[in-house]
Amino acid sequence: MESEHQPIATDSPSSELYDERAAIKPAFHHEYSESGGGGTNRRDTSGWMGFSVPKRYVLAFMAFLGFGNVYALRVNLSVAIVAMTKNRTVLLNGNVTVVSPPDFDWDNNLQGVVLSSFFYGYILTQLPGGYLATRFGGKYMFGGGIFVTALLTILTPVFATWSVYLLIAARVIEGLFEGVTYPAIHAMWSKWAPPQEKTKLATFAFSGAYLGTVLAMPACGSLAASSGGWQSIFYVFGSVGILWFLFWCIFISESPAKHPTISNFELEYIQQAIGYTDEQTKRIHPPWLSMLTSLPVWAIVVAHFAENWGFYTWLTELPTFLNSVLHFKLDQGGFLAALPYLVMGLVVLTSGHLADIMRGPLGVSTGIVRRIFTCGAFAIQAVFMIAAGYLMTPVAGMTCLTIAVGLGGFAWSGFSVNHLDIAPQYASILMGLSNTFATIPGIISPSLTSAIVTSKGNAGQWQIIFYLAAAVYGCGAIMYGILAGGERQKWAEIPLGYQPHLDDPEKDQ
Repeated sequence: MESEHQPIATDSPSSELYDERAAIKPAFHHEYSESGGGGTNRRDTSGWMGFSVPKRYVLAFMAFLGFGNVYALRVNLSVAIVAMTKNRTVLLNGNVTVVSPPDFDWDNNLQGVVLSSFFYGYILTQLPGGYLATRFGGKYMFGGGIFVTALLTILTPVFATWSVYLLIAARVIEGLFEGVTYPAIHAMWSKWAPPQEKTKLATFAFSGAYLGTVLAMPACGSLAASSGGWQSIFYVFGSVGILWFLFWCIFISESPAKHPTISNFELEYIQQAIGYTDEQTKRIHPPWLSMLTSLPVWAIVVAHFAENWGFYTWLTELPTFLNSVLHFKLDQGGFLAALPYLVMGLVVLTSGHLADIMRGPLGVSTGIVRRIFTCGAFAIQAVFMIAAGYLMTPVAGMTCLTIAVGLGGFAWSGFSVNHLDIAPQYASILMGLSNTFATIPGIISPSLTSAIVTSKGNAGQWQIIFYLAAAVYGCGAIMYGILAGGERQKWAEIPLGYQPHLDDPEKDQ
């Protein structure tokens, strides 16, 4: 008698390799009224007055807030360092001005090292994080990475006061723990995101990064100018990150099958659409050689590098540029520095829906959609980055920068979800690989900018930074357009078909 735990026969209908085009379509009009079925013991989760938010949307929302914390914790030092290293002016009795020296006398090169130190740790844990998330799950990799970063952020004023080298070491450690977040969330989406919804779910979560940037930059400027001083920046954002982690642990489960209150309808919909369960794939070993020699993989790597070059350059340098060249005050500069990322966040949100509409109802192939969004975004960014280099007036410069950085959000509906197209079960590893290379700009850019811009108020030196970013965008568009793919690769095919509530096929053997 055959064991119920045997792998599915390869000639059965359910064992066919998953074909995204044949996936069932979501039935949103009745999804919330389903209370279960299928003869299982899973509880009725119809929710209050018969309405229940799908758990994959809860995951998307919590991941959205998580990425908001990721970038708030990352960008706060970029604004704080301006206040930490600048003379302070204090008015007494309305007419007496007292100028006090900066808290830290760090030259431009040392400031560049402090700002880039985060990325030395961040680059080291991308691939290990992707592999560990594939093997052991992404929930605590993602949440734990943010928690430790938040804890170290609260201690940052102490580290900075004791020694600049202790501050650098703390930032490196923060980078180590944040480095697992992007690979880990792709491990979650490989189990939670139905193919026809993966772009909008993933990009909704990613857009939280820009919300975090938008809120953090002006908030940091205001906190630095407050009675709490620059130290309050780290206390506030570190505390918010720890609070988020507690809610993440309570509401999020590793996979749909492990969620205690998911409805049978949503569970079956997700697993049938994906074509396999996490139990069926957890012992499949990554084909490393095939991954590393795949042209579509390297197309993602190049695109990710190109997008992050401009993104990281201005994430770390825009407050300084606005203050030194365009002569905005610190609190004004914080607001304006956030403006491009507000636009980018809105673009990421809308472009994810548009990409899925093109792939679904409009029938455009996934590969074409990814190329349109990625290459189109890079081309627009290159043009406006060059224009920003010519126009150094406050209004024109900020307009071009906002368009150049903001419209980069379209690219995130291209390359950033492409890992899930070509190899969904290895998406966390591929995200780790691409983000490893995409972290290099974060290491090089601050130091390179410090080397090129020897005088912070020299507009001509800043122009070189603009033109360099435009050149990187142009190269990224060409390479991605030639090499990118949208279909599951041969080395990523799964021999097991989906079987409802499948037990571990190797259990008890």
